[in-house]
Amino acid sequence: MLRTLTLLLLALSCTGCIERRLEITSEPSGALVWVNDQQVGRTPTQASFLYHGVYDIRLELDGYEPLRTEAEAKPPIYEHAPLDLFAEALPMRLENTQHWHFVLEPSLESTLPKEQLEADLLARAAAMRTELEATASSDDSSEHDQ
Repeated sequence: MLRTLTLLLLALSCTGCIERRLEITSEPSGALVWVNDQQVGRTPTQASFLYHGVYDIRLELDGYEPLRTEAEAKPPIYEHAPLDLFAEALPMRLENTQHWHFVLEPSLESTLPKEQLEADLLARAAAMRTELEATASSDDSSEHDQ
């Protein structure tokens, strides 16, 4: 009886743990990554996480549009109650790895010639000026009507 109790206590004291990891990749690789405003490295990268749920993600790479999005860390079946109690007590190490992959879009500056970028900017500025002038003249005419 004492031997059984000793073995049971020994087994309980040698419980394992669950290691939670994020593996983050991007296309192209080399993007700087922030998870919930914490910088975690350049893709491909790994980081640990504590809880399941939605995380704010930001990726930046020169020549590409910054990406701000969300990604969800979904729990595996053994991390749902009440199985999570048994998973933590198992005398072995469990790994929960979440794989997130993001595709970055090239920035306009890297895809269009400088002349076209400038022409597009001037066209948008002229359209805004025309819209503002139309708004201002309609405001003036409504003041005269009163």
